Amino acid sequence: MGRIFVVDLEGRIYMCKFCKTHLALADDLVSRGFHCRRGKAYLFNKVVNVTVGPQEERAMLSGMHTVADIFCCCCGQIVGWKYEAAHEESQKYKEKKFVLERGRIVDGVDTEFYIDTRPTISDTEDA
Repeated sequence: MGRIFVVDLEGRIYMCKFCKTHLALADDLVSRGFHCRRGKAYLFNKVVNVTVGPQEERAMLSGMHTVADIFCCCCGQIVGWKYEAAHEESQKYKEKKFVLERGRIVDGVDTEFYIDTRPTISDTEDA
């Protein structure tokens, strides 16, 4: 096996939940209205740092599609799938796009820090 070169993204990013490898930019997000077996999923124009599995025919809520599972290139966890082909004309917009499962990614903004904005006793006291 060869050496793995990881792409570091700049801006608001989505990362692998398991190893924090950068996967996609928020700017490449197409839709938050997708679902998978485990819950919500997001559709992206482009992702990085993934490997693509073999293609298979899969029956989905929107019809038959040719898809390939995608895996984080660093930890190997499945993070979603790629739409290779759509069999119905109304679904062609999905072709060559990627779905990342929400439960398997984290938003870079959410994980960097947390600011507690609730007032504390020292905030309400008059000095």
